[in-house]
Amino acid sequence: MAINLQKGQRVDLTKGNPGLSKIQVGLGWDPVQSGKGGGGGLFGGLFGGGGAGGANVDCDASVIMLGANDKIQNNKDVVYFGNLKSPDGSVQHSGDNLTGDGDGDDEQVVVDLSRVPAHVQKLVFVVNIYDCVKRKQHFGMIQNAFIRIVNPSNNNELIRYNLTDNYSGLTCLVAGEIYRHGNEWKFAAIGSGTNAASLSEVVRSYS
Repeated sequence: MAINLQKGQRVDLTKGNPGLSKIQVGLGWDPVQSGKGGGGGLFGGLFGGGGAGGANVDCDASVIMLGANDKIQNNKDVVYFGNLKSPDGSVQHSGDNLTGDGDGDDEQVVVDLSRVPAHVQKLVFVVNIYDCVKRKQHFGMIQNAFIRIVNPSNNNELIRYNLTDNYSGLTCLVAGEIYRHGNEWKFAAIGSGTNAASLSEVVRSYS
């Protein structure tokens, strides 16, 4: 059964799951449905097409691989829709989802913990809104955001963290971190939001 975390909690990932090396990190979100005025009712926004809910909010999940002192060593250590695999092959992104519609994970990242290079101490999972400034979009337009960790060998959900804070006005979320603790790996539920306008701005904050 999955461990449900609250913001700020940390939990062992590998210690309680001996032999676990490959994990699947799923990130998901849904657009907030805005109903039409008048007789549109509850379903006005759901079935009203592009005009009802405005433009789709295109959220992108990324992984930033950090070395000592939480610093990034190389721009190739950012795995996102434009760079789907880390140079060492330990982190692989499933590709871009443009809308966030539908159930389940919107984007997935597979991590082979046994292949993460020794200099990498932490994997930071970030979700940001593509072109947010031009589109005037923010995380108040998104609901039901979560990050979860699944054992792909049996599809068991190990950890889930639902991001329930009010992120209205913010454009970037640090959802969670997987980090080394001695010879083991742990997961931290972060859930912090910032006003970073782009992924490159987020990356610069770790340089």
